Amino acid sequence: MTKNEYEKSEEKKSLSFVEQLVEKDISEGKNAGKIQTRFPPEPNGYLHIGHAKAICMDFGIAEKYNGTCNLRFDDTNPSKENNEYVENIQSDIEWLGFHWANIYYASDYFQKLWDFAVWMIKKGMAYVDEQTSEQIAAQKGTPTEAGKPSPFRDRPIEESLELFYKMNTAEAVEGSMVLRAKLDMANPNMHFRDPIMYRIIHTPHHRTGTAWHAYPMYDFAHGQSDYFEGVTHSICTLEFVPHRPLYDKFIDFLKEMNGEGDNLNDFRPRQIEFNRLNMTYTVMSKRKLHALVTEGKVNGWDDPRMPTICGMRRRGYSPQSIRKFIDSIGYTKFDALNDVALLEAAVREDLNMRSTRVSAVLNPVKLVITNYPEGQTEEMVSVNNPENEADGTHTITFSKNLWIERDDFMEDAPKKFFRMTPGKEVRLKNAYIVKCTGCTKDAEGNITEIQAEYDPISKSGMEGANRKVKGTLHWVSADHCKKAEVRVYDRLFNVENPSAEAADFRELLNPDSLQIISNCYIEEYAANKQPGEYLQFQRIGYFMADKDSTSGHPVFNKTVGLKDTWAKIKQ
Repeated sequence: MTKNEYEKSEEKKSLSFVEQLVEKDISEGKNAGKIQTRFPPEPNGYLHIGHAKAICMDFGIAEKYNGTCNLRFDDTNPSKENNEYVENIQSDIEWLGFHWANIYYASDYFQKLWDFAVWMIKKGMAYVDEQTSEQIAAQKGTPTEAGKPSPFRDRPIEESLELFYKMNTAEAVEGSMVLRAKLDMANPNMHFRDPIMYRIIHTPHHRTGTAWHAYPMYDFAHGQSDYFEGVTHSICTLEFVPHRPLYDKFIDFLKEMNGEGDNLNDFRPRQIEFNRLNMTYTVMSKRKLHALVTEGKVNGWDDPRMPTICGMRRRGYSPQSIRKFIDSIGYTKFDALNDVALLEAAVREDLNMRSTRVSAVLNPVKLVITNYPEGQTEEMVSVNNPENEADGTHTITFSKNLWIERDDFMEDAPKKFFRMTPGKEVRLKNAYIVKCTGCTKDAEGNITEIQAEYDPISKSGMEGANRKVKGTLHWVSADHCKKAEVRVYDRLFNVENPSAEAADFRELLNPDSLQIISNCYIEEYAANKQPGEYLQFQRIGYFMADKDSTSGHPVFNKTVGLKDTWAKIKQ
């Protein structure tokens, strides 16, 4: 094997199986070399990180092969859909950094789908069934036993046509009739056993109002919408594998109707399935996420504990970190449960490069520098981001009275405690070296104040700052800081895979998934930071201002800690 052949071989190995299939189609000249994908959400909820994986695939394939990716809303069930979801879906996609070529709706094709259904009825390939949904389900059979034909299966074409038109009237009763395809009740693929094509819904549609009363089912509308738009590759998740033969069959019928029966294999969408993204300590079921929101178990779709894109955005995740995580787990044909720690590691790595460093104290105790002049202040220079010199610096006010973390002090400390303890020196970040001289306690023995002396020649940049001191503490000036609320998040569920548990998912919720700390102090520079600005509270973790923040009451969400403490807890 030549070097060039070897490199090509290795490049091939690095391609996902989806990319390999796309390249094969291109090499065979299918669809005249055109590549067109689409991301087709139903606007019945907010997008979650599982959708983000599909977005990265759909838009990524189009981008890589100089194609186009459209956004299409599969809005065929007006009882669950509204414009709020439409708007938020668009916002989430844009935030992730993707741009669609066009926006389409399945409702754009309601007339075309209706005409197609009429053509199928006239061809004897569809009929109106007046059985109940329970009766239809009972007749479907099992994967190993053939279904039983509906008593309406062989009703006259004219009668089915008349009833189909009746279905699309305000007088039609919901659940009284459905239109079914006449396929094969003995087919081992259950989806082929006379699938339902249309049902009656009287809820006004978010786009078409009351113009329609009969609506196409997803399986009838989805593939046809792809075909109408010229989609070349319909990329979806593994649960649609058994739907693929029906998807292809309906497109065969559609091509036949359009006089393309002699060219069934080209200029049609090809369905390709990949593994969905499942993640530990959360759920991805839209039904369950709906329940969490409507029952008040979380504070809305954008609650930072939710796996929704808007929840992760509010929590402080960057779009780049989400995309890096998705890229790292890859695309396969096998479902897996991904450890949320991998996502958090990607977030941590990305935010380290883009976060502004600021000082905040979450569990404060007073530190008094006893030999520092009363009323004196200094502006200490703080580097905004040591990973990026271009981010510059800001100043933080130093004074006699400071707040430090309570955990950074021990009166009787073990040998390897390199923080503040009587008789030992520590460095105050961006300021001086100080030596602890003692502490003050209340009647219950709780420490209320710590005292220390500073070395005036040990300020950062001075010669005295060069001596070795093992501990470095962050601080804020008690007289020059802002009080803040900090929200700390834990796993939403107590069990690793709540979807696999027999118990109701509500019973598995972690009651301690949100901790609100109201007595925090942050430096003034950080107090006015806005949602969307990435922050690192030095020595603590990554944070972002919440939308609930006001000028008088700053609120910050903890995005992720500097280290994976959860892994240690589990050991």
